[in-house]
Amino acid sequence: MLAAFDVPADPDDLLLAPPPAVTAGTPPTVVHPGAAYGSKRWPAERFAEVAAVLHGAGHRVVLTGSAEEREPATRVAALAGLPDTAVLAGRTDLAQLASLVAGAALVVSGDTGIAHLASAFRTPSVVLFGPVPPERWGPPATGPHVVLTDADRRRGEPFADDPDPALLAVEVPDVLAAVGSVVGARAGR
Repeated sequence: MLAAFDVPADPDDLLLAPPPAVTAGTPPTVVHPGAAYGSKRWPAERFAEVAAVLHGAGHRVVLTGSAEEREPATRVAALAGLPDTAVLAGRTDLAQLASLVAGAALVVSGDTGIAHLASAFRTPSVVLFGPVPPERWGPPATGPHVVLTDADRRRGEPFADDPDPALLAVEVPDVLAAVGSVVGARAGR
């Protein structure tokens, strides 16, 4: 797009400088259960299980999303045993969300905008893919990211109302193992 307007750009340079107001204190673990389309929404119960395990392991878990995603995020928090204060869905603007992601210890999400922010800020992430192959929109292989999907089960309908089978094939233990590998790799740096 930039080249079409004669703006010089490196198509492989996907990084952003962190915003000046990165969140202070213990870096949060951001769990983002929402997505614009059902085909990209992993079940809330699974996100809740992941959030509960991470919280139990000492992570400061926060749940993000748009105002429209507040109810599902609140449901995930309740199922995970997290306090209402952990639900930031609908309570952050884009600049606050960018600061949160830039300063996060980890992001766990589906294939949605917050995953792209994690890639751009090199924030460790575990990204769950359904209808769209990660080769198309996934994080760069050089970053602290893990992609989970089952390509053999991909239906490939990005605007469907129900979760893509490739996404549903990803189980909670898969996500927790990926979190362990991303967090472990970061600690080893």
